[in-house]
Amino acid sequence: MCGIVGYIGQRDAYPVIIKGLKRLEYRGYDSAGITLFGGAAHVLKTKGKVTDLEKLASTHASAGATLGLGHTRWATHGVPSDVNAHPHTSNSGKISIVHNGIIENYASIKKILTENGFTFSSDTDTEVLVNLIEYIKLSQGVKIGEAVQISLSQVVGAYAIAVFDVERPNEIVVAKLGSPLAIGIGKDEYFIASDASPFIEYTNRTIYLEDNEMAVISRKKGFRMYSIVGGEALTPNIQEIQLSLEKIEKGGFEHFMLKEIHEQPNAILDTFRGRLFVEEQQINISGIEQHLDVFKNVDRITIVACGTSWHAGLVAEYLFEDAARIPVEVEYASEFRYRNPVINKGDVVIAISQSGETADTLAAVKLAKEKGAFVFGICNVVGSSIARETHSGAYTHAGPEIGVASTKAFTTQLTVITMMGLRLGQLRGTISKEAFDRVARHLVELPKQIGNLLKFANQIKAIAEEYKDAANFLYLGRGYNFPAALEGALKLKEISYIHAEGYPAAEMKHGPIALIDENMPVVVIATNKGHYEKIVSNIQEIKSRNAKIISIVTKGDESVKTLSDHVIEIPEVTEALVPILSSIPLQLLSYYIAIMRGCNVDQPRNLAKSVTVE
Repeated sequence: MCGIVGYIGQRDAYPVIIKGLKRLEYRGYDSAGITLFGGAAHVLKTKGKVTDLEKLASTHASAGATLGLGHTRWATHGVPSDVNAHPHTSNSGKISIVHNGIIENYASIKKILTENGFTFSSDTDTEVLVNLIEYIKLSQGVKIGEAVQISLSQVVGAYAIAVFDVERPNEIVVAKLGSPLAIGIGKDEYFIASDASPFIEYTNRTIYLEDNEMAVISRKKGFRMYSIVGGEALTPNIQEIQLSLEKIEKGGFEHFMLKEIHEQPNAILDTFRGRLFVEEQQINISGIEQHLDVFKNVDRITIVACGTSWHAGLVAEYLFEDAARIPVEVEYASEFRYRNPVINKGDVVIAISQSGETADTLAAVKLAKEKGAFVFGICNVVGSSIARETHSGAYTHAGPEIGVASTKAFTTQLTVITMMGLRLGQLRGTISKEAFDRVARHLVELPKQIGNLLKFANQIKAIAEEYKDAANFLYLGRGYNFPAALEGALKLKEISYIHAEGYPAAEMKHGPIALIDENMPVVVIATNKGHYEKIVSNIQEIKSRNAKIISIVTKGDESVKTLSDHVIEIPEVTEALVPILSSIPLQLLSYYIAIMRGCNVDQPRNLAKSVTVE
């Protein structure tokens, strides 16, 4: 949620910050703003996207400032508006702040500040924080860095902040708790951002702040890091950025989402390359190999995740129980820590998150560790909070995913999950060599098969044209295909705003069948692996109610084809891998429907890519 950019150095700050905000706009895009300093502070902000901020800036002088802060917002406190947009300034106008997160006790702080003569123009918690910093600075006679530290010791919540004080014109103060923040280190210049993408063309050296860390970044003194809690000086851990500029550009595609759909063959290949050795029947995931006793002896696995990652977790439940005979529970991370979950020492908790910054999942990780569980992370972003907080883990190698609706992150998560299931089955002696070989060989064939599927995009586009005006969709599947149905429905409602529900096919008769009529398109994942006869019966029940049926079938299928209005064929593959293959046409169907409805597929309304607040 929300994207933060900052710059301090010798170059013109405005183009650096605007370009950085565009790269971070996947994190929020209901308003944007910038503070520039080149002898005087200049604040511009507006409701809308970064392009709206650019239009506003075109009517104001912005050149010459060599220090600046920028922000693109996903609203938490206060509706999207010019006044609620960041940056926020203190009552004196001297202190500016950009903030990602939520200050939970802002109301009580606001009351104290109001009693001390402060006034407020916005509905945001951030304006309360910047005035608290000013109040501390004035009442205790301290510099801005110490004022920030003292203020943060009094707030409850999550934050990544960057603060500028015109009385310290050569400094920016940054701090982090819960929300991500990175510092890029150039030659006599520094960059600040929610992730490294805004500054990868300027430097490949970065520091990822940990929770309860802050830094004072100075033109003259470089940067100095401190503990927020104790104030002691800290030694920074400088890392090399493993990211290229080419990977975060559209590369000739009209939208990031379409580009990322087409990147899936290479992303899946990159995820299993160097880990899966079919002929040797070996899988090398270092996060497992370094903790073999944990996984050999585990009695129960709990998976915590949100959204698309939760759907990946449901597939993992089927796979782990099937291949490794380990009981698995899949929990919404957003509910996990609020229901006093039963977690015992020796349990394994697997956290799945594309960004590695999902606030609810990160909170679940911390709770599981407190209860003595071994926590394994699956995420896509190197150096992310979940990657650092877990005991071990495995990265997917999807590369940057800019489109808000997850595509390649999901299929690479399933790739990691498949390899984990095979390895756990080996460790526990519950999978035969024949079954291992079958799944492994099919897995390495997926990139080629997905590449071939993508060639039939025009067929899916024609189906989309027929159903783009539908008000509702129903998605059905059985077994491994039930989570795939859930994911297909989520993709459609995320980007086209059509109401869609995913259901186990057999559950249709327990309620949703009441909705089915000639106006209800039903998407059925009906491959020949797993309960095929049952799913055919379900399709017949749908057909008898005059619904339009779009079926995803195994290539060569005839039975389902005769019952369906539209058929999309996928190659024959072992049951555990069907969710990966079936996701491709479902992603394309959602994409084309959304485009035909005039929706912004990369930045759907009300959504953000990285949910860093609860």
